[in-house]
Amino acid sequence: MNDTNPSVTEADLHAYADGQLPETARARIDAFLADNPDEAAMVAEWQAQNTGIRSLFAGYEKTKETDALLVSPPRGISSGRKRAAIAAAALLVFALGAISGHYGPALLEKPELQLAGSETLPKQAEAAFMVYAAEVRHPVEVFANEEAHLATWLGKRLAIENLKIPNLQSLGFKLVGGRLLPVDGRPGAMFMYENQAGERLTVLVGRNTENRTTSFRFASSDNLETFYWIDGELGYAVTGEISRETLREVAEECYKQFPS
Repeated sequence: MNDTNPSVTEADLHAYADGQLPETARARIDAFLADNPDEAAMVAEWQAQNTGIRSLFAGYEKTKETDALLVSPPRGISSGRKRAAIAAAALLVFALGAISGHYGPALLEKPELQLAGSETLPKQAEAAFMVYAAEVRHPVEVFANEEAHLATWLGKRLAIENLKIPNLQSLGFKLVGGRLLPVDGRPGAMFMYENQAGERLTVLVGRNTENRTTSFRFASSDNLETFYWIDGELGYAVTGEISRETLREVAEECYKQFPS
């Protein structure tokens, strides 16, 4: 990498991409990149990934007045008030259990803040797209020229017999390839497609035994659109920076070709 300038290391390039170098050092890296187009393209990929990740999690950067409560110890409560609160809570749990046909313990099996697969799937699909769609050299682990191997490998990891990778050429998108990645903490698959204009889209597949079948749903984040659905234990999400109508057509075609 550094034949023409041995003093520039890969660590220097990462620091440059992350905006952690002083101006004097940045000028030296600028000069190096001007003479090394391959390294310049690689740094541009890293910067695009950084931008995508920051955009995806931008909402979590804002502080809230209630943040301090997450680390502040609870204020003391008198024993009388504590006993009254416990009794009221027990009565409420029993009443809710009776109404729903389940008693107190059943209400505590799943915390209220636990998200279902259908709620987490679009965010995971957006994150995967933002990280990998901008990649030039390594957008996927296995490229389309090994499609049969890709389908067999990911089918085994997701326990999907005879997994068929959707063919989207009728809609103008050719398979780039795919990769293994986590979905809800379990093995998942991502397939990437590209059209002649260089626009990419991804198809995410994940298995979750807690999934419940849903119809087509839509999620949007800035210019990023996602159509997703749950079919039994399998969740599917189609994501891209393309028109909503085109994405819907792709989602419908995938639905036809994936196992049900």
